[in-house]
Amino acid sequence: MSIFAAFWQRQSFLKGRDDYTAALPATVGDKAAGCIEVPPSNQPLVPASSIAGRALTIVISIMTFLASVTAGAAVMITEASQAWQGQIAQQISIQISPIAGRDLERAVEQAVEIARQTAGISHVHAYSKAEAEELLKPWLGAGLDLSDLPVPRLIVADADKSQPLNVKALEKKLSEKVPGASVDDHRLWLERLSIMASSVVGAALVIFVLVLTAMGLAIAFATQGAMAGNREIIEVLHFAGAADHYISWQFQRHFFGLGLRGGAIGGGLAIVLFLLAGTILSWLGDTPGGEQMELMFGSFSLDMKGYLIILSIGALIAFLTSLVSRIIVFRYLRDLS
Repeated sequence: MSIFAAFWQRQSFLKGRDDYTAALPATVGDKAAGCIEVPPSNQPLVPASSIAGRALTIVISIMTFLASVTAGAAVMITEASQAWQGQIAQQISIQISPIAGRDLERAVEQAVEIARQTAGISHVHAYSKAEAEELLKPWLGAGLDLSDLPVPRLIVADADKSQPLNVKALEKKLSEKVPGASVDDHRLWLERLSIMASSVVGAALVIFVLVLTAMGLAIAFATQGAMAGNREIIEVLHFAGAADHYISWQFQRHFFGLGLRGGAIGGGLAIVLFLLAGTILSWLGDTPGGEQMELMFGSFSLDMKGYLIILSIGALIAFLTSLVSRIIVFRYLRDLS
């Protein structure tokens, strides 16, 4: 339909509606007399501001906040997991346990030499005794004398991507020449890490779907409540010849505004939360707890992709709010026909 045809159709409908309203008794609005007050043509069918509308905006804001926080946490866990897997997959660890009567420093040198001669290893670094004790401070605390403790020595070897590494052959050489040496290629940790990340993302997806379902039910009840409050006017407009698209558009526009406002508030609060969390973690970065949190979740801040996802969730919720209200209104109007 062209713009001019749509315009003339709307004008004809408004004229017919005004004629129908003028034919009603003078006590317009007196429902006891069977009269119905029809809003003027320049006023929306659904009130722009009401207690129910403000309550629905609060509900949508809360739902959007929960969905955004869930999605943001899933993004952070996924990115941290990928970073861990990238770092761990490129390294293997060799641990030299102290044995009575053996020179531990000599054993470390032998293990380093064997690792350097192994194909598939590009770089080898042996942690000194002081560095090994430094690694234990976050767990045991600072100021402890570890000189009398049999602290194992750690050797980290970087894998060479250009050629494969035979871990079994390396283990065999070390066991023959350096008793007490063990090799960890982190395959078990990678599997557990992958399972954990997948579980977190799956749980976040379930929570996200539940939040959207609860919000859809809230919107459906709010739409039905708004229609119940304007039932007489809707029936008058419908039987007077008003197009279903016109009536549904009044509700759709109203609830789209509520969804957009609630989505903006909830998404904005989620963004502020992640910004504050990143700032607080940066303040606690020098503490042992802060270091562990940073190792687990990175800087606890989202990148541009994460913030775009939150904005997309707000827009999606506004669209779903409009769509659910449209479906409810059309279903009601079909029942009237």
